[in-house]
Amino acid sequence: MLGQAVRRFTTSAVRSSHYAEGPGKNLPFSVDNKWRLLGMMVLFFGSGFTFPFIVVRHQILKK
Repeated sequence: MLGQAVRRFTTSAVRSSHYAEGPGKNLPFSVDNKWRLLGMMVLFFGSGFTFPFIVVRHQILKK
């Protein structure tokens, strides 16, 4: 009985969810403006790439 109730609840939850469909609609950021997306990607990946170099420079200059 409990299994049937859980199955009915999960089925109704899936049916009642209304999400937009299509490419890029399930992402946590917008892909509509390609220049903004490019800027955000450059900042995200660029900060991760430059961080080790900044840390090494800090360690070298530290007295």
